[in-house]
Amino acid sequence: MGEEFEVSPSISFKKAAIIYIIINSICALVIYYFLRNSTQTIAATVFIALVIGTLLFWKFRVAIAFIGIVILLMTKTIDLKHTVEFMNLDVILFLIGMMILVGLLRRSGFFRWFLAWGLKISRFEPWRMLIIFIVIAAVMAALVDEVTSILFTTALVLDFSAFFKVKPIRLTMVVVLATNIGSSWTVLGNPIGILIALRSGLTFEDFLKNSFPIGIISLISIIILALLWMRRDLIYFKKRIKEASDEQLDNFLEDLGTVEDKKMFLISTIIFFGVIISLALHHRLELFMGLELNTMLVGTSILGAGLIMLWQRNIARELLMTEVDWWTLVFFMFLFAKAGCLKYVGLTDVIAQSLYNLSGGDNTPLLITMILWLSGITSAAADNVVVVSTFIPVIQFLNQQIDTPLLWWALLFGGCYGGNMTMVGSTANIIALGILEDKRGYHMTLRYWLKIGFLGAVIPMLIGTIGLIFYHFLFQ
Repeated sequence: MGEEFEVSPSISFKKAAIIYIIINSICALVIYYFLRNSTQTIAATVFIALVIGTLLFWKFRVAIAFIGIVILLMTKTIDLKHTVEFMNLDVILFLIGMMILVGLLRRSGFFRWFLAWGLKISRFEPWRMLIIFIVIAAVMAALVDEVTSILFTTALVLDFSAFFKVKPIRLTMVVVLATNIGSSWTVLGNPIGILIALRSGLTFEDFLKNSFPIGIISLISIIILALLWMRRDLIYFKKRIKEASDEQLDNFLEDLGTVEDKKMFLISTIIFFGVIISLALHHRLELFMGLELNTMLVGTSILGAGLIMLWQRNIARELLMTEVDWWTLVFFMFLFAKAGCLKYVGLTDVIAQSLYNLSGGDNTPLLITMILWLSGITSAAADNVVVVSTFIPVIQFLNQQIDTPLLWWALLFGGCYGGNMTMVGSTANIIALGILEDKRGYHMTLRYWLKIGFLGAVIPMLIGTIGLIFYHFLFQ
């Protein structure tokens, strides 16, 4: 069924290490040539080394992050106090709370029930099923986060493909694109969303008013693109579905949507949506109680996790240890510290001033376009969390010159939408392809991914650019 994709050649660790050292050495020389500042050169080189190391040695990214921080400290590029300050513990605390909450929701069977409900509505009509897979992937990303969403949608795609004996690769790719789009809808969808919210002062309501409408239009473009790209697959799906009996289809839905512990399902769902509502109202609650901005954004997440651990006290420690992705959170902390170091040594101010000068000064539409596309293209080359962490101090500097929240939305759209362009553009891409490789032996190549990933990034980025420029002229 459909077109086969290529198997990517492997590269030895020794060869990759040599390439890594050469690239970093060249980067250091080039950076120093332009900056003529040893402190800024060290900060930039260590940060680039982390980015390249993440791409070449994904399994060792935390070790690379650790070593890089020690180099920055030993060379006095940054001090210990600011290293800890730049680790963004408020972001980490928020993510810990949500991971615990979502972990129990997963154990309750909520996500499988949600997909079973959607497939039942589709009545197994292939084009409806494709749309439902896309919509569910986007909605789950917006409500729980892209990592949880892609873990479960990919697993469910594999179950679906195994049952109907179809290849899962194209459907998985489409689900990944939808996940990245949906992750821009709310603060919850992506670590870059909470990072931007906490550093910009934007609220959950702001996301719903500004990011969500543009995100919906972008998702519609992904649906149209997917229907065209998978038209032959849909014909094959229909053939396979017709070969299955009504009893087999009913059994598939029953197995998918069975809830073993209805009490856990009900209470965890109530707590989850209670947290979502509280997050949506967090700014109003802060105003009412006279609290510092975003206090309840972080507090609500931690409160929800606390209630979960009180209720499930027998497995509270297990929830904290197994449902929280400590590996990723530790990596984020050291990544944020290195990005903060770029600001500490003044390098991000240099970048921001250059962008401001290139835009000709107070040219907000051009700055919006530059930020969105620059962050989008760089997100295609590196994980979007890395890119956004780097750009945040740049946006903070630019907002001192042009006071507009639109630059923050440009950064959000660039990071989320640009992540669709390549296999390493976002964490969701990497996780989904890792599952396919582990469970089905599929190895993705860049050429194959670009067949839909390029348009899956460029079209939403165009929509985001046009939407933000429209906002600018509408509200100026």
